[in-house]
Amino acid sequence: MTQLIQTLIAEIDRLPGERLFGRVVGVRGLVVEIGGVQGNLSVGDRVRILTRDHRAIPCEVVGFRAGQALLLPFRGVDGVGLGCRAELTESAPMLHPADGWLGRVINAFGEAVDGKEPMPLGERAYPVRAQPPPAHRRQRVGGKLDLGVRALNTFLTCCRGQRMGIFAGSGVGKSTILSMLIRHSAAEVVVIGLVGERGREAREFIEDDLGEAGLARSVVVLATSDESPLMRRQAAHATLTVAEYFRDQGKHVLCLMDSVTRFAMAQREISLSAGEPPASKGYTPSVFAELPRLLERAGPGVPGTGSITGLFTVLVEGDDHNEPVSDAVRGILDGHIVLDRAIAERGRYPAINILRSVSRTMPACNTPDQNQLVNAARRIITTYEDMAELIRLGAYRAGSNAEVDAAIHYYPMIDTFLAQTREEATDLATGYDRLRAILESRPEAGPADPGAAPTPGAG
Repeated sequence: MTQLIQTLIAEIDRLPGERLFGRVVGVRGLVVEIGGVQGNLSVGDRVRILTRDHRAIPCEVVGFRAGQALLLPFRGVDGVGLGCRAELTESAPMLHPADGWLGRVINAFGEAVDGKEPMPLGERAYPVRAQPPPAHRRQRVGGKLDLGVRALNTFLTCCRGQRMGIFAGSGVGKSTILSMLIRHSAAEVVVIGLVGERGREAREFIEDDLGEAGLARSVVVLATSDESPLMRRQAAHATLTVAEYFRDQGKHVLCLMDSVTRFAMAQREISLSAGEPPASKGYTPSVFAELPRLLERAGPGVPGTGSITGLFTVLVEGDDHNEPVSDAVRGILDGHIVLDRAIAERGRYPAINILRSVSRTMPACNTPDQNQLVNAARRIITTYEDMAELIRLGAYRAGSNAEVDAAIHYYPMIDTFLAQTREEATDLATGYDRLRAILESRPEAGPADPGAAPTPGAG
């Protein structure tokens, strides 16, 4: 009850002393036009429309046309008619995160959607669309972050404050790898943004993939696919806002977002409604301007604060990894993890294609011995993949090439090493120890003995 009273007092303190309002003069599709207050509005401001059936619909100013302000609603426009009152609200939407948000599920406005008590409000207001810290004041990327996934810890090591993309088509295992990261990573706080998620799968993800232990140290920001594009876009920004609060508390935050593609689609809907012409495959120029504004908010903080390690999923349309959003995101982030449908179809999860994935903090974050192990294993995978077709057809004769013979011996063990169940966790040291044990095993003597070739473990 005390918390509820404090929340109500904080809400009352933020009420403005006066209200300006205009009137609805037109509705075209999802765009609402208002007149009378144009001189007091700018793009991004918030307006509340009072409908004929006495509901309040929050809207955002997305542009101006012929002397009228163009609004997009956060909810449907049912009940909006000519002459409806349009009240101006706060110009910069804010959230008031607090430590009590851990273990909760919220919407893009910071409101509870988990059926529990109202969200506690922190003392400091954080703008939803904040600017990232200045580049010259940011700390450097920190030490290694244990993600608990062998393939990532060894071949694609991630550091604190790094930003990585998880690129995959539909049904290739993005949710599975996210659940592994939530359960097993060494981050102090996890902030999860489910942007454009299927409503049916949201509860399954929270209860099954996240679980009670995972939820206890997490905040989930949810905007389902049936919600308006403004809600989906704001959910992505709200995810980073909550992460920034815990970063400022000195925490090492793991920020997971599923997915950046749906954020881009929401921005495309908004800009097309405002009359912006499409450019690349239907995406408007503002989409590619918004992506760095969102993604740059993750990363190291200024001295005295923590860091935000960001892993953002990208839904690759038609398995085309060079489509516009994938290409733009890959150029912004510090590495990319590619999930391969062919690997998933043969039953190896997580279906990470090691050869197509890159972490830009490697090899600088590793010791020379660790880099030697990783490079040797990569050479084995490359050699085997190059000859895989001939090997499967039986056209390769053992003993013809020592490197191929060695690859045939080591590849099945490396492939088994890369496979991992959702409940299994492997720390950084154990991952390298297991990889070293694989590479130090010797092929059986015989035609395939690569005695003349260097031992893979020796680099």
